[in-house]
Amino acid sequence: MKNTGTCPKCKSNDIVRIDGYVGPYGSGNNVIVGRTIFSTVNVNRYICCSCGFTEEWIDAEDIASIAESKRAKR
Repeated sequence: MKNTGTCPKCKSNDIVRIDGYVGPYGSGNNVIVGRTIFSTVNVNRYICCSCGFTEEWIDAEDIASIAESKRAKR
């Protein structure tokens, strides 16, 4: 949906983007990649307003942070 603007399930183009964010105590739509809420990666949601199908996407520049965090935990 992010790239096509069309729902893969019902083919609607009534798509809404909900930006990821960090709220109090780590709430919100994010992935914590460090020891605190100050080291997070936002997860953006795309929602089809016709059927409710959702996708979650992480910005390309943040993927490396997640991979690095996972390697550090091994």
